[in-house]
Amino acid sequence: MMMNIVLFGPPGAGKGTQSQNLIRDLGLVHLSTGDLLRAQIAAGTPLGLEAQGLMNAGLLVPDHVVIGMIRHRLEESPDAAGFIFDGFPSVGC
Repeated sequence: MMMNIVLFGPPGAGKGTQSQNLIRDLGLVHLSTGDLLRAQIAAGTPLGLEAQGLMNAGLLVPDHVVIGMIRHRLEESPDAAGFIFDGFPSVGC
């Protein structure tokens, strides 16, 4: 059985702390959109380059780019017990 968790809350509410506890206790994979963006940019992937160009122009990275990065990470973890989604969907969408 796969378990997926989304944590919502303002900065400093303890989402990161609770994520670490859940990862430790349940063996879940942590999906942070910020981490994904930085990793994709550093790796020079097509999605990373698209995101970098948008950010350099002062624009927000659109959902379809972030979803593509999440999809890629999900596909890399076929045996995961589940995922914690950190930072997406964005509050206010």
